[in-house]
Amino acid sequence: MRYENIRDGAMALPTDHLPNRRLKLGALLKYDLPTVLRSDNDDETNHNNKNITSSSPTNSSSVTSTPRNSNSSGTPSSDHASSSPRTTGSPYAGGQLFSPWNVNSAHHPLSPYMKSPWIIPSPALFPNDGTGSGDSLIGSIVRQEGHVYSLAASGDLLYTGSESKNIRVWKNRKEFAGFKSNSGLVKAIILHGDKIFTGHQDGKIRVWKVSSRSPGAYRRIGSLPTLKDSLKSSVNPKNYVEVRRRKNVLKIKHYDAVSCLALNADLGLLYSGSWDKTLKVWRIGNYNHDNNNNTTINSSDYKCVESINAHDDAINAVATGFDSLVFTGSADGTVKVWKRELEGRGSVKHFLVQTLLNQDSAVTALAVSDESAVVYCGSSDGLVNFWEGEKQLSHGGALRGHKLAVLCLATAGSLVFSGSADKTICVWRRELSGGDHVCLSVLTGHSGPVKCLAVEEEEEDDARDAGGESDQRWILYSGSLDRSVKIWRVDDHAPEWREYHHHSPRNSYYSNNCYGGYDYHSPSPPTPADKKRQ
Repeated sequence: MRYENIRDGAMALPTDHLPNRRLKLGALLKYDLPTVLRSDNDDETNHNNKNITSSSPTNSSSVTSTPRNSNSSGTPSSDHASSSPRTTGSPYAGGQLFSPWNVNSAHHPLSPYMKSPWIIPSPALFPNDGTGSGDSLIGSIVRQEGHVYSLAASGDLLYTGSESKNIRVWKNRKEFAGFKSNSGLVKAIILHGDKIFTGHQDGKIRVWKVSSRSPGAYRRIGSLPTLKDSLKSSVNPKNYVEVRRRKNVLKIKHYDAVSCLALNADLGLLYSGSWDKTLKVWRIGNYNHDNNNNTTINSSDYKCVESINAHDDAINAVATGFDSLVFTGSADGTVKVWKRELEGRGSVKHFLVQTLLNQDSAVTALAVSDESAVVYCGSSDGLVNFWEGEKQLSHGGALRGHKLAVLCLATAGSLVFSGSADKTICVWRRELSGGDHVCLSVLTGHSGPVKCLAVEEEEEDDARDAGGESDQRWILYSGSLDRSVKIWRVDDHAPEWREYHHHSPRNSYYSNNCYGGYDYHSPSPPTPADKKRQ
């Protein structure tokens, strides 16, 4: 019996007794393989409750900035490059690794992976070739704290959550502040006024508040459900549900990972989706506008007002949108629409009004464009389906631009961004006439799956072009399992379907060949002709 030597605490298995079958896709989506493959010592790292500052000596971060019109991006350090994930299709991926993101064996300098030109980061998108295109890679944030799972942006602040259980705050691409929880990697971040809500792997939702005196100071003010709500509910046996044999939990609590969060700021409601298959609704306080145009948030009791058994499998995505609708996507392959309505006794509850999608592939991401009233859904088959709200949520088609699962979506104006396990980000623009979608560009540069996206409109002064005319531009943040966050400047007037041809794969940094077409109105997989045109 022969054993393969695998370093860094990974499990060594006999190579002549490896399993022949792969893990099912549902297991891949529901459980984070990098977390499963880590050693137990890493999971039990002891944390204290002190705030993390940018002067922390234990962790070092690097920020690489690219000039606005530069043709190349900064090259990460060798440590960052050596932690780059490999795809499942790599000829060097041994069966004993189990996961395309377990790259411990690639650290060896003699590994063929380290000699591959594909691990070299590509330069900035859209070089300054005189065409006037505004898309570019303007910076990269690398901090060796594990995979980046969640992002949230507000103005010049960026919040990042990772498997290190830390929430980092960045300002102008420099570390500004940070705070940590004692357990549970950060899977979702929502900003609401001066409060931050974070969803964690341990099933908890934590609430943080920014200090009014010191903008860089954050403190935890509680978790959901609150202690008061838990004690009050625990008295009544009807408030318990059986999650497995001889184990009952309060129905207002998530007993599995909180995978996603969404906010309806006008109604003051926070929605949390979990791998426990439930959707929970929390009352967190709504916005109040006075006569002087000042905005405040009404006080709230942070109570769980509703718990819904929404799906037959893990909930991977939740989004709020037009007409106060709530959309949920699950590993069971469905997208469901929920509406808040009055019940018979005067109470308000959410009711299922429509199922938009029912397929074999797991739903992995959702996003809603309030500007065009369109719902976008990403799934494990690499497609982005969409439905049009102005047409009674009729199916508008499917966008095909990825070769692997779509892991995240974001919308801004007329643009749609899709991040994928194939390490790329597709930029789509919805045309006003006819509702067709055009693939503007494909952003490349990550060496691991793109897990999360956040987008903010660029400030007006920065968005003015050389001629002094104002142009709508967006700052896109992308977080990846390669442990980095990349910052892009995206122009919604970028030229369509221009291609750069290079002889070396390390220079193939720009492509808009999204399976060879402009717009797709059929959710069918790529045809042989499509694949031939790639």
